[in-house]
Amino acid sequence: MTRLSSAAVVLGVVLSSAGVARAQSFTCDPEFLDRESYRLATDAQAMNVTRPRTNWWDGFDASLRTHQDALGDLNEAALTIAERALELDARNQLARSQLARQLVILGAEGARARAEIKTLFGGGGALAWTATLYDVDAKAFFVMGFDRAGIKVFRFGEAAPDFTKHLGVPEFPGPEAKGLWRAWGGCFGGLREEAAVPWSDVREIAAGNFVLYFKFTKPVTVTSDNRKKKTLKEFKVALHGAMGTVEFRQTPDSGEDDRWFEDTRTFSGVGIGPSTYQDRIRRVLVAEVDPTGRIALPKQKRGAGW
Repeated sequence: MTRLSSAAVVLGVVLSSAGVARAQSFTCDPEFLDRESYRLATDAQAMNVTRPRTNWWDGFDASLRTHQDALGDLNEAALTIAERALELDARNQLARSQLARQLVILGAEGARARAEIKTLFGGGGALAWTATLYDVDAKAFFVMGFDRAGIKVFRFGEAAPDFTKHLGVPEFPGPEAKGLWRAWGGCFGGLREEAAVPWSDVREIAAGNFVLYFKFTKPVTVTSDNRKKKTLKEFKVALHGAMGTVEFRQTPDSGEDDRWFEDTRTFSGVGIGPSTYQDRIRRVLVAEVDPTGRIALPKQKRGAGW
């Protein structure tokens, strides 16, 4: 995929310096933003996320390689769109948030990601992800926001009231769902919070293979779009953006005589989660919101499971 020139990337890093962040203000208001910059951060991002990249036959790709390539293309395109939107208008808070998130997801430019998050938080912005809270409802989506103050949770249906489902799971709507795509850029104005947790109530963030565990000092109540309600002292959450792989291993010889079935072998698939992605998220967050190291980050465990 074609990327922006190195000069544009350098410009983005320069604009992300702490000094610029103090002097520069960001906004989510389209009335004060370049029209094309705002369109890129909303409509273009929506079209990128919802663009079909796989077909029915790809569902039989047990290696998941086709789906990994599709997700990689989506993430790279989202980064490029955000960069272009900021090139047109550096005040665009949606694009600033999208840029920071995509840098964290892709994981190739750590220093730049940290600088962008510092700039974003310094200007009052928030990182945002769509998410699955497995202990609340495995068939519901939420939007989660992270800023200097804490964690915010919004129901997917609050941001996109007319969303549809496929096999019981929400489908992402197109550009018409203005509230969702603004929220995807960390702009939550007009949306009712389902829950809010200040960082002072977060005692630990553990990283699993497929999820993050945010552990709290006080219980938090969350209700999904499917009306499932849970009161929890821990969020078991998958922040959308990365996926795992499947490793296929041949099972040990059963001892049976298989001379007549030389081409018949038994394999088992082992799911390998994007564990480095989970660890990356928690570390870039605490670097900005917990300078004293109060929030525990237990050592990541290797092996199967969540």
